[in-house]
Amino acid sequence: MKFGSAADPSEVDFTLPPTHPDTLALLGTHKPAKPLEVYVGCAKWNRQDLKGFYPRGTKDELSYYATQFNCIELNATFYNSPDKQQVETWKNKTPSDFKFFPKVPQSVSHFGRLLNVDEKMTAFCDAIALFEDQLGVSFLQMHDNYKPKDFDRLATFVKKFSKAVPFAVEVRNAEWFANEDVSRRLYTLLQEEQVVNVLVDALGRRDMLHMRLSTPSAFIRYVGHNHSTDKQRLDEWVERIKEWRDAGLQSLYFFVHQHIELESPMLSTYFIDRLNDALGLQIRRPDSNLFS
Repeated sequence: MKFGSAADPSEVDFTLPPTHPDTLALLGTHKPAKPLEVYVGCAKWNRQDLKGFYPRGTKDELSYYATQFNCIELNATFYNSPDKQQVETWKNKTPSDFKFFPKVPQSVSHFGRLLNVDEKMTAFCDAIALFEDQLGVSFLQMHDNYKPKDFDRLATFVKKFSKAVPFAVEVRNAEWFANEDVSRRLYTLLQEEQVVNVLVDALGRRDMLHMRLSTPSAFIRYVGHNHSTDKQRLDEWVERIKEWRDAGLQSLYFFVHQHIELESPMLSTYFIDRLNDALGLQIRRPDSNLFS
């Protein structure tokens, strides 16, 4: 079974937990000087996964995708750390207001487990820095078996990470969330280092939906299940983001995943439409007849 999946989504209580008091306290200290910055997109642009999204005859998938959405969660960098030429190629295919959110390579997070990875991280950061103004937030996703006993290793990595690259962290093991002292230690580290705390909305892992922000930015990875409840869950997220915006949220990065990615562009578009209506925004979205 894939990570975070549920055998029967209709049996899961997908109601969002209340916002953690620490989040409201954090947001209350920020008074945004400009409108909420919002980026919404999919995890990938690969045609094989997104059949039906691209018009017949599309020659370059990334170039087309970037005309429909304003960002991409760049999972490709998890499997292969890009070189500088690759980053330049991706950047040159997209408009100047399009942003990339590259994932730290698995050679660092999963295979290296944050040990002896300085050279790999230097090469990674040097490459993605070439996105320049189109670099969103790079994020580290740790393996599900990476536990709080190795907190010091994570803390060292976070503190050494290039301050020139916006950064976010996602931990997955349930022990990070089961003990308040453990979780508070993690969130304190991220807040002190101005690192974004990733929230994951997956039906089979409600513990990861901790509703605790470490900065006035929300980085949300939403996992749909190709089920009728997917849109209801997104509706609830719109209400929660409106609440956070009113409390002081400055930036939102929201990425839609599906176990069968076919519907990701459709769900992303649905979410953008609801968010635009509720918050008076004009986030880029695909053409209305795209999914007919």
